[in-house]
Amino acid sequence: MTPEKKKELQLFAVRARKNVITSVHAAGSGHPGGSLSSIDYLTYLYNVEMRNLDPKNPKKADRDRFVLSKGHVCPGLYAVLAQCGFFPESDLLTLRKPGSHLQGHPNMNLTPGVDLSTGSLGQGVSAAAGMAKAAKFLGQDIRAYVLTGDGEIAEGQIWEALEFAAHYKLDNLCVAMDINGLQIDGATKDVMNMEPIDEKCKAFGCDVIKIDGHDFDQIEKAFEHFHANIGTGVPTVILMKTVKGKGVSFMENQAGWHGKAPNDKEFEQAMSELDAAEKEIKEA
Repeated sequence: MTPEKKKELQLFAVRARKNVITSVHAAGSGHPGGSLSSIDYLTYLYNVEMRNLDPKNPKKADRDRFVLSKGHVCPGLYAVLAQCGFFPESDLLTLRKPGSHLQGHPNMNLTPGVDLSTGSLGQGVSAAAGMAKAAKFLGQDIRAYVLTGDGEIAEGQIWEALEFAAHYKLDNLCVAMDINGLQIDGATKDVMNMEPIDEKCKAFGCDVIKIDGHDFDQIEKAFEHFHANIGTGVPTVILMKTVKGKGVSFMENQAGWHGKAPNDKEFEQAMSELDAAEKEIKEA
């Protein structure tokens, strides 16, 4: 990746983080922690990886598909979709408001760019596998991407979906797991220790790559790994080590920020930190 491209992605990501904080603060509720940890993945996915996306035609038939399995972190997805032009950024201020198309979980019938309504945890990988299987059946060159988390993967259906994907040789399926180590009740290792996640995924027939989920070079490498698997019949799983609340010091690695909004003082501090980060990137 060129330094110019990386800088472009870093600036997009910090702007998205600011939009996450702004929208959740305006709503007075929401899930900032996991939204912030997944922003870098979503930034690369929508700016580089996914093909045939058209904000003016969000239902374009030959587009790649994305499923946000952990639907509660939709403030991150909304921020990225808005910045990509699917709807005005000003809409982000209506998050969770009555009548808004931006509710607390994604709604494919209301929000341009959302490919699946999600919210019940554990189901997204199954849906994405179904999309990948349908593309294979119809002979379409469409890839399906899905983001889940290390809290969500305690759901058994996740593993059934991986088994299904391997059995039906869905090499056009790319599963990303946001491994930030925290969930609503605390550390994932204490609530339900799923390690070794990599060995479990391999046992179900998937190819696995482990990366730093905040490093755009490593994210690029992971997707190149996925591309190399296309044609082999093997699904890809990307395990991304991330920081919950990434980019806001008092939110980082704090389970309490899984699902609450910053107050006015916290909002000002968060935006000040992100403004400083943006300035640093621009001046680098």
